[in-house]
Amino acid sequence: MSAMNDTKLKSVIFLFSGLPGHGDAHLWISILLCFLYGISIVGNSVILFIIKTDPSLHEPMYNFLSMLAVTDFGILITTIPTILGIYLFKSREISLDACLAQLFFIHLLQYIESSVLLLMAFDRFIAIHNPLRYASILNSERIAKMGLVAVLRVMVLVLPLPFLLKRLQYCRANVLSHSYCVHRDVMNMACSDITVTSIYGLFTKLFQMGLDSLLIFLSYVMILKTVLSIASFEERLRALNTCVSHLCALLLFYTPEISLSVIHRVGKGSYPLLQTLLGYMSLLLPPLMNPIVYSVKSKHLRARIIKVFVK
Repeated sequence: MSAMNDTKLKSVIFLFSGLPGHGDAHLWISILLCFLYGISIVGNSVILFIIKTDPSLHEPMYNFLSMLAVTDFGILITTIPTILGIYLFKSREISLDACLAQLFFIHLLQYIESSVLLLMAFDRFIAIHNPLRYASILNSERIAKMGLVAVLRVMVLVLPLPFLLKRLQYCRANVLSHSYCVHRDVMNMACSDITVTSIYGLFTKLFQMGLDSLLIFLSYVMILKTVLSIASFEERLRALNTCVSHLCALLLFYTPEISLSVIHRVGKGSYPLLQTLLGYMSLLLPPLMNPIVYSVKSKHLRARIIKVFVK
């Protein structure tokens, strides 16, 4: 019996879904996706290169921006094989083990990005509340420790997910609703009891993104309290202007994620096209737009980038 179950697990194949009702437009979709991936990879690579090679940008804010760029780069690499494979090579199949590996890295990197956004909110609070000691409080050693703790916390949370999914039995038509593997999608394909897996998946979501978003909200409450204590109106605007890039990054990350969660729980498959588009946005929009937003809003970073390309 054990041998039969092992054979059954190894033979499980999942099928990805592309944009529903747009099978004849795969060529144009693939061209658009290749363009978006190319811009995202170049943008994040330029950000990392400029910050690494320019000593004047070795500041806390840019160190956190480097973490964000590395995380976005990882998400791009993790999703390229399956998303582009569907539209370029019509490759829709993936084995259970490969699906669980992709699932693990997607959730790991998304949760790390949530943690980095929380650290960036803390960075903005320190910069506004105590600007004179900003660099000494957030020195390189402390930033490295904060990043390590964030990664370890996420690793401990996400690591059980693939093992919980591995123990389930899959005996129905395993057609996923996305072009990549995520926990809820794979879990819904199981024909055995998913109670434990579902509860743990909800726990990780709430403990990671829910707690991060709450702490980010509290950070901005403290930032607003500090800004309102500043006497000069111009200085208030200048202080708030330093938070614009981070607020844009928060909107780019959390808006598609929250919308997708609502669709999954309320729509229950009623809006397949919207669900697919939100899935692409949640993975591709932050890596695409974060370098653009920070390059536009950061005068020092923009000047260094222009200097490199002018040379």
